[in-house]
Amino acid sequence: MSDITITNSNVCASARKRPFTIQGAIDERSQDKITVWGRKGTTSALGGMACLAMMVACPMITIFWWTSLSHYDGSLYHAGVSMVKAGLIPFFIQNTPGTTLPVVTVYTCWTLSHVILYSFLPGTRCKGQLTPAGNLLEYKINGFLACIVSLLLAGALHYYGLFDLAFVAQNWGSFVCLFNIYGLLLALVFYIKAHVSPTHPEDRKFSGSIFYDFYMGIEFNPRLGADWDMKLFHNGRPGMIGWLIVYLKTLDMCHDHFGFYFSWGIAAWLPVMYTLQTQYLATHPIDLSSWTAALILTTGVSGYVLFRAANHQKYISRATNGDCKIWGKPPQFIRAKYKTAEGSMHESLLLCSGWWGLVRHANYLGDLILSYSMCASCGFTNLLPWTYAIYMTILLVHRCYRDEVRCHNKYGDSWKEYCAKVPYRIIPGIF
Repeated sequence: MSDITITNSNVCASARKRPFTIQGAIDERSQDKITVWGRKGTTSALGGMACLAMMVACPMITIFWWTSLSHYDGSLYHAGVSMVKAGLIPFFIQNTPGTTLPVVTVYTCWTLSHVILYSFLPGTRCKGQLTPAGNLLEYKINGFLACIVSLLLAGALHYYGLFDLAFVAQNWGSFVCLFNIYGLLLALVFYIKAHVSPTHPEDRKFSGSIFYDFYMGIEFNPRLGADWDMKLFHNGRPGMIGWLIVYLKTLDMCHDHFGFYFSWGIAAWLPVMYTLQTQYLATHPIDLSSWTAALILTTGVSGYVLFRAANHQKYISRATNGDCKIWGKPPQFIRAKYKTAEGSMHESLLLCSGWWGLVRHANYLGDLILSYSMCASCGFTNLLPWTYAIYMTILLVHRCYRDEVRCHNKYGDSWKEYCAKVPYRIIPGIF
């Protein structure tokens, strides 16, 4: 939720058939100076080894969660004790679930169905944000319609007895295994593609470290043909079809290259991490009182409303160039000028009214409120279902500091002025 915003966007304009390209690609040295853009162009040997460690550890974490739920009653502690006693490698050899042909068939059909929907359903032609090398790419947006069609088809298959939706829950371990395999293979395919057949060579980044490049990705927007965007497809379809419309100017689309971090994260991390509460409640049902359930629901909905309202306030203020009302009054804002990579000057509004007058990352506050509400529905017996809230806290606090470094480098004194007007980052009066 923190990376994908469901919104109405006027970026969908009359897009051209070919991407607009600013004259002269940005060289590698100038790219490294643009701190607001994605991954680094260089890394140390230690950084490369850290990426290798992450690629080994992350799939093991998803397997460990499944093992905790399936064999240790959801207890991370008891699963951890068993892992220490057995040894790391023997523990995972013993507990890693294999995948099966029926599971592979179902997942393949699911993915191919979205390939068909992405390709043939009507959609709006939209433009994303300029890439570091100056490419303004066109996208076909039909995610909402694809989501509705896929849900209706799944419901119809279940209703008529052609496919039992409980199959997913009954074979979740095999799906977790397959998610990891698919994410790894996808990263490998596009690592090779980046070397032999890149879509936009000028937007590639090489660090000199195989591990870092494989993890962070080399290509920025790998495509099959002119329009079939792999980044948009995998961000919004098999991994996150629950997000109804993909906003093209999110961190994922604007800053992340297509590597293990992106492909495995979308294929394995999201469906496993973001469903931990559902996985836990399926085997550990919680009997909440009516008042407790109402309180949790109200708090969660409030967080989601805050998240949506904050994003809408920022969007409407920039779309109208400040000629709007926030909370019934004309907004206060700072006109921040910044220079793009190609040297041209632009202006952006830093909103100081509404939710953005209370904290500098109001959308993150709403996200955290919703996250903790979701976990609260699982009770306090085990830590496992709270992993999501802990992860979101670490993620958003880290992203908060990262965003502020980028904004400081981008807006300079204007950002300092904004921080003076809005001193708190996420929680008013506290942080």
